[in-house]
Amino acid sequence: MPDAPRIVSDVMSHNVIAVGRNARFKEIVQLINQWKVSALPVLAGEGRVIGVVSEADLLLKEELRDAAGETDGRTERSKAAALTAGELMSTPAVTVHADATIAEAARIMARRRVKRLPVVDSVGILEGVVSRSDLLKVFLRPDEEIADEIRRTVVAPIPAASQVTVSVTEGVVTLGGAFPDRTLVPLLARAVRAVEGVVDTRIRLTRP
Repeated sequence: MPDAPRIVSDVMSHNVIAVGRNARFKEIVQLINQWKVSALPVLAGEGRVIGVVSEADLLLKEELRDAAGETDGRTERSKAAALTAGELMSTPAVTVHADATIAEAARIMARRRVKRLPVVDSVGILEGVVSRSDLLKVFLRPDEEIADEIRRTVVAPIPAASQVTVSVTEGVVTLGGAFPDRTLVPLLARAVRAVEGVVDTRIRLTRP
């Protein structure tokens, strides 16, 4: 089996810019512009995440400026008139735990259509933030590191794969050499694709 998958805590940002529910509209825009982020967690009490204010939430004020009464979205109209983070925020916040795998975080982002996720502990206290670009860091693994993991955890445990060679170029894995059991090739390929940092897999195996 591949090494333990990387988790959110391996790539997340620990220094997080957040706001309280009473933060004003212009202050939020200034922070987003200053820190070049697409959303800010909204905190209450000792740091519990109660919502998120995104660029999309803020843009409703401009989007609906000349459309008063033309939208059926009560929430949109309310946000367009909002002045504070508490009025603007989307709640409950879409969050992730630090021990979630990178794949799990990526699925949450895709399913909920968000670019950043607050990382929270078991009671919802903010621990960090993970972004799409953070998740992509897994593809920066050195080729030789990927190849070494595949040799150790995928190829070595299979006696019939003793003649299989592994090479990696720009994250693309090529399996070459002799491999007698053709029925195991799909399983071998699937195990290789599960190794983090693998961009694609090329199977060049021959019968001995």
